[in-house]
Amino acid sequence: MEDGLLQTPLHALHLELGAKMVPFAGHDMPVQYRLGVMKEHLHTRAAAGLFDVSHMGQVIITGDNPALELERLVPQSIAGLKENRQRYAFFTNDSGGIEDDIMVGRRDGHLFVVVNASRRAADIARMKAGLHKADVIEITDRALLALQGPAAEAALERIVPVAAMAFMEIGIFPSEFGDLWISRSGYTGEDGFEISVEAGRAEDFARALLAMEEVEPIGLGARDSLRLEAGLCLYGNDIDDTTDPVQADLTWAIQKIRREGGERSGGFPGEAVILPKLAQGAGDEDRRRVGIRPEGRAPMREHVVLFERETGGAPIGEVTSGAFGPTVGHPISMGYVPAHLAAPGTKIWGEVRGKRLPAEIVTLPFRPSTYKR
Repeated sequence: MEDGLLQTPLHALHLELGAKMVPFAGHDMPVQYRLGVMKEHLHTRAAAGLFDVSHMGQVIITGDNPALELERLVPQSIAGLKENRQRYAFFTNDSGGIEDDIMVGRRDGHLFVVVNASRRAADIARMKAGLHKADVIEITDRALLALQGPAAEAALERIVPVAAMAFMEIGIFPSEFGDLWISRSGYTGEDGFEISVEAGRAEDFARALLAMEEVEPIGLGARDSLRLEAGLCLYGNDIDDTTDPVQADLTWAIQKIRREGGERSGGFPGEAVILPKLAQGAGDEDRRRVGIRPEGRAPMREHVVLFERETGGAPIGEVTSGAFGPTVGHPISMGYVPAHLAAPGTKIWGEVRGKRLPAEIVTLPFRPSTYKR
């Protein structure tokens, strides 16, 4: 540990590969390697990129029907998950805000949950306090890697048989690197996998993948632009504890069985706010997450203030994520505007360095995803 920052099991390998390291969620993490952010982004879209995401929390939940227990904390159908399947979910608070977005997988007799690094301690405390009939076990002896891109299957197949896996399927695969906990998922909009591996075997496993011609190491910089092109939220930017699922345009993640009239309706924090909004829709003045395409070449980044008109008027919202999209070839942003201005084609302005620049509301994602269905 240096300067109070935690290190992942791949830290020495990052330095060997020439990574530029930055503080992120309490960890010393690679933001880019020698290729640079642009080339790393494009390589992931064209071949396969290897990401170290070991800073994220890995949790096992066991006990008497842990799936039904977890539904007391999330609005998703966890009890409806079939074995060896996983689902995107989120913790909510009493005001309907999203406390974290997570991945939940159902395995034989237990759940495997991955939480964001910045919310790791809070999420584990929440689960330990709220799941009265379950045991919450934090996994600290395993690394987590993501292998993403159209060549990810071919690369990983050389180590373990993953070709038959479908999107959001999970499994445990014996290998020369110990048991690999694998899900066919990721956060780039590409086909790919997330792999939990024993910490002591993680570097050997990463080296085996990086020795393949199609695989390059990818840092946090390209991970951010990849997920933004895919229209995926970054917790703390695009969603937080003041943002409800309807505002965040994440209603697709709440199954009918948990909504009004469903067999297991409600029973989660914030149901009094979320369920009526799901049934009735957001009001015209309620804010809504949207895709934004600036007309020029200058990106509109986080905290850029948005306006309805080129001159005058009060702000209508702000950008929560923004960058240049290497694959789409132009600047892209996400942000919040009133619902009545959220229709694609609506023209707005963003104030960049004291000047209002034109932009247009567009449909998300900026680039269609290529998950294996």
